[in-house]
Amino acid sequence: MAKSTQLDELDHRILQIIQNDSQKTLKEISEHVNLSLSPTHDRIKRMESDGYIQGYVALLNRKKLNLGLLVHCQVTLEKQNRKNFSEFEAAILNFPEVTSCHLVSGNFDYYLNVVSADVESYNQFYQEKLAVLPSVAHISTLFVMDEIKQTTALPV
Repeated sequence: MAKSTQLDELDHRILQIIQNDSQKTLKEISEHVNLSLSPTHDRIKRMESDGYIQGYVALLNRKKLNLGLLVHCQVTLEKQNRKNFSEFEAAILNFPEVTSCHLVSGNFDYYLNVVSADVESYNQFYQEKLAVLPSVAHISTLFVMDEIKQTTALPV
């Protein structure tokens, strides 16, 4: 793996452009940062190899895809040990409904974001997949009423 380098102001500007529209052409990016094509390309390739840019994705409209229900789940395991953590995490990786899973500190162990078509579909996921995991002791479910802010952009 390449040695990580510090980012300068031009790198930050390039990252802002790319994360807001990853389909911008190299020419458009170089014009925005007032740099020629070759050094702009070199900077992007360096940030990719250094791991600052992990990949490029399309952001899908979940509501158009009939996944309009967003649910936050707080999951507590029966016992906080390596075996339970590993088994729970391995199971979660196989649930496409779970769009993010975080091990957290506090009154519960995991914080999950789950997408579903509706309450009935979520209930099926809950009863048939999540609640039946052997190490799960408690699940608190929060249904999102309205999304005020949703972004993947980092404040670079």
